[in-house]
Amino acid sequence: MTTLSDRPNTALMVIDVQKGVVADAHQRDAVVANICTLVDKARDEGVPIVWVQHSDDHLKKGSAAWEYVPELARQESERLVHKTFGDAFEDTDLEEVLAEAGVGRLVVTGAETDACIRSTIHGAFVRGYDVTLVGDAHTAQDQSTWGAPPPDKVIAHTNLYWQYQTAPGRTAGVTETKDVTFRRST
Repeated sequence: MTTLSDRPNTALMVIDVQKGVVADAHQRDAVVANICTLVDKARDEGVPIVWVQHSDDHLKKGSAAWEYVPELARQESERLVHKTFGDAFEDTDLEEVLAEAGVGRLVVTGAETDACIRSTIHGAFVRGYDVTLVGDAHTAQDQSTWGAPPPDKVIAHTNLYWQYQTAPGRTAGVTETKDVTFRRST
């Protein structure tokens, strides 16, 4: 269980599924479809959804590339966190948003696996959150030109090591979209 007191709730995080981020991402359509499934499930179950949207010198706020993909539409009542660093907690109001909703467990989806996803799941874990990564609902572009493994290997490796993360009083795990539960296991 989370080390954050009085935080019994779970939230779905949708990180950076923006046109310019996922345009050439590995299995883009399948990943976006899985995220859509999770968004629908969270809404049906009354689970908070936190949308995270990145901007920087290469992804200008307000540009077409900065916008979320058309398949994913945020509802006005769902919180949006703007970020400029990989870790969605850095220099944002994410912690306040989650505290307000009593959230101690995060179910994480989005892009890029080897950047913002990795930074945010680690950032959440060290801050005391339980973190479940949805193994078939995150993606990355091919960065092998710069020495990275191909995206399928990056995703597989992230899923592998995250399922074995441990720390006192917190849980980490990986699950597939079809197996996501927003309830805590007892």
